Amino acid sequence: MLIQWINTGLRKIPTWVLYLILLIPGLLTIAAGLTDNLGPEPINELEEELGEFALKLLILGLAVSPLLHFTRINLVRFRRAIGVMAFAYVMAHFLVWFLLDLQSLSHIWTEIAKRPYVTVGMAGFIAMIPLALTSNDLSVRRLGRFWRVLHRLTYLVAILAGLHFIMLSKGFDVEALAHMVVILAFLALRIGKWRRGLQSGVQRLREKILGRASA
Repeated sequence: MLIQWINTGLRKIPTWVLYLILLIPGLLTIAAGLTDNLGPEPINELEEELGEFALKLLILGLAVSPLLHFTRINLVRFRRAIGVMAFAYVMAHFLVWFLLDLQSLSHIWTEIAKRPYVTVGMAGFIAMIPLALTSNDLSVRRLGRFWRVLHRLTYLVAILAGLHFIMLSKGFDVEALAHMVVILAFLALRIGKWRRGLQSGVQRLREKILGRASA
């Protein structure tokens, strides 16, 4: 009864409301930076805050399916908004690093080659671009089955983001490790589904081959 009540309430919330809600932490962080309330290293703090919130949104996106499976709470209709806003925060994180910290286009490739955490972070950012560009109904219709295959990049992005956070941490950072543990736990819950999908695909391929051989 409680779950039904929760899902009924969730269905009444327009997705644009979630976009606005998820904008608030970023706007507050930027406002804190503009008013010198981000400590002695405001640019680094701004980078970290935006990046960490992006990571939390990626984890929230991974949590949607397990939450539905284990609790029947349905956040599926909000998954696109969560993903799009995760990309928005990653983009903001990148722009702060590039425009305010690095301040040089020519230094990007040097940083990517020299610093492994930048390499990992940039790989995750690049992998998110096709996901963001295809997070719309038109792409779902045009890409068909390939859309689902493409959006499995989300799992790789989450791992790269978690690894990027760990590599940025100084010393033994429990919070960074906890984020990665949660990511890996959510991915582990999908192994059974992936195995069944693979077995089903192999079975269909086998049937097609046998059908052609007997024709």
